[in-house]
Amino acid sequence: MDSNLAVVYLVLLLVFLSGSGFFIVRQIFRTREVESKMSQLQQQLSQGQGTAQEYYKLGCIYNDKNLYSQAIAVLQKALKAVEEQEPPENIAMIYNALGYAHFAKEEYDIAIRNYKEALKLTPEYATACNNLGYAYERKKLTSQALEAYEKSLSLEPNNQIAQRRAESLRKRLGIPTSETAQ
Repeated sequence: MDSNLAVVYLVLLLVFLSGSGFFIVRQIFRTREVESKMSQLQQQLSQGQGTAQEYYKLGCIYNDKNLYSQAIAVLQKALKAVEEQEPPENIAMIYNALGYAHFAKEEYDIAIRNYKEALKLTPEYATACNNLGYAYERKKLTSQALEAYEKSLSLEPNNQIAQRRAESLRKRLGIPTSETAQ
């Protein structure tokens, strides 16, 4: 009986270690891939003029790595590299990423300005609406935040983040929610 229990424990330990090892190795490969892409982009952009898309990709990597000052510098270069034929959606994505970097540095006014610029270019950009709402929340501008979340919900009715945030703000403002109105 004791030997069977020991075998079960060993098998469970082996399964646990194998699973953990798999996830660790997978994370190592992902990290190496991101680092390689970042290094490649840095090298490419240091050699001369890059495209807005290349600067944007590097800026997003910096944002993901919480290197917000570097992200801001690179994303501003992306805006300078934008060509006239660039679709407005692509430019809006740059402004949204730039707003995110400023938001992370608690520069909410600059973040709001960038999110608004993204929405000016692409009014149906739900992610920028969400981000704008969150920046307004941080600035304690509750009614503007609610307005941004409601716009996001009009664009994406199943947006769970906007639903939760809008419901929370309605409660805070004393506005009946859809659940309490029924």
